[in-house]
Amino acid sequence: MKNVFAKTLQIVLILLTAGVCSCRKKSDGGKGTIDPPVNSPSQPLKTDIVTWMTSPDQTSLLQKMNLSLIFDNATNSLPTITVDTTQNFQAIDGFGYTLTGGSATLLNSLNDPVKDDLLKELFLSDSNRIGVSYLRISIGASDLSAEPFTYDDIAYGQQDLILSNFSIERERKDMIPILKKIIQLNPNIKILGSPWSAPLWMKDKNSFVGGSLKPEYYAVYANYLVKYIQAMKAEGIIIDAITPQNEPLHGGNNPSMVMQAAEQADFIGKALGPAFRRAGLATKIISYDHNADRPDYPIAVLNNSDANSYVDGSAFHLYGGDISALSQVHDAFPAKNVYFTEQWVGGPGNFGGDLSWHVENLIIGATRNWSKNVLEWNLASDPNYNPHTQGGCNNCLGALTIANSVSRNVAYYIIAHASKFVRPGSIRISSNTVAGLPNVAFKTPAGKKVLIVLNKGTSTQSFNIGFNNKQAVASLAAGAVATFVW
Repeated sequence: MKNVFAKTLQIVLILLTAGVCSCRKKSDGGKGTIDPPVNSPSQPLKTDIVTWMTSPDQTSLLQKMNLSLIFDNATNSLPTITVDTTQNFQAIDGFGYTLTGGSATLLNSLNDPVKDDLLKELFLSDSNRIGVSYLRISIGASDLSAEPFTYDDIAYGQQDLILSNFSIERERKDMIPILKKIIQLNPNIKILGSPWSAPLWMKDKNSFVGGSLKPEYYAVYANYLVKYIQAMKAEGIIIDAITPQNEPLHGGNNPSMVMQAAEQADFIGKALGPAFRRAGLATKIISYDHNADRPDYPIAVLNNSDANSYVDGSAFHLYGGDISALSQVHDAFPAKNVYFTEQWVGGPGNFGGDLSWHVENLIIGATRNWSKNVLEWNLASDPNYNPHTQGGCNNCLGALTIANSVSRNVAYYIIAHASKFVRPGSIRISSNTVAGLPNVAFKTPAGKKVLIVLNKGTSTQSFNIGFNNKQAVASLAAGAVATFVW
């Protein structure tokens, strides 16, 4: 026992003094490059488990630690997180962000070498890149576009039933060029599209803010969404899935549109699903796309027999409710998928607090409750949280802040702790819950095991990682997050 605790003390000391293999500073002068190793020992320690860590004080930012974590048969009294590859759960589609219109504009404003280096850092998975594998984009404007718009805006009092005015021309300046560059880097990236509003002439209120889709325009709006998917495909951009409406119970955003559960079920079952089928589209339809406090909404949609056959699953945000609601919907319809599609970081933010909450509730919580993906909100903003519409979110902190330099904020590291290691096609596997150490485990397509652990406590916590009847002693500082790979 004495030797075990001596080993634990040694690991704690190593954690406090360990060198860095791939440290990223908060700002790199806009070069989009990765800092070289800092204080790395000349000889890496022998280890069975590779450890990457982010600390709440930002002294470690997705750092590869020079630690020796060896599986052996020694026993001790430490708590044990046991990883079991024989118990499999959902397949993972990916981890990423919402590429808002404003994010695309900011990325496209960078000079070409900086832009190219930054996109490689984000979307490649080799070396020191973070391997973002899933994006959400808005169909038309979101509130983090410079102004509201749809793809068929016409004068008040007019209508365009055959959609002759439909055009995605506004996306050709920034969104489409950035997406094309991303797809060149990662041709398999999954893209989810979500509308914030239908064209105003289809709504019962001539305003981008609020209002509902008139039933007489259900078929036209379904065709509008078909034309969008087809137009993006013509640009080489495959829309893997759509949600019929972003935050359908929130009519106060600019833009926004209210769509009650019965309305969404009717729209999907009688208009959108049949339109997709006629057009031969493989694009998934994902219902809801709003907070976890209303699991009754997606359950009501899935209870509708017409809608059910067209719906792949349900999407959630977490501005209300508890992440366990995702399991409630999964348990009601286990054949349908679950997705987590949005969560913001409010600027200026609290790095340690935001890191802990988001990792616990999203990276760990959402996936332990059956989600196939986890998406943070806006990929990029400027130092003043622009651009955004009038009345849109005025303090949404991007994963990146882009101005004369590029800064990486907390959402960058939240996602990177999963996206870099848990590649698409990974399977969530069993790991037991341990008090004060929320965790989740995966098996990758390459056969690697990935364990993500958060220390929620106020002091350093030592624990065992158990696998195949052996265990390795690890230690994690208060508030820190670690990804363990073997």
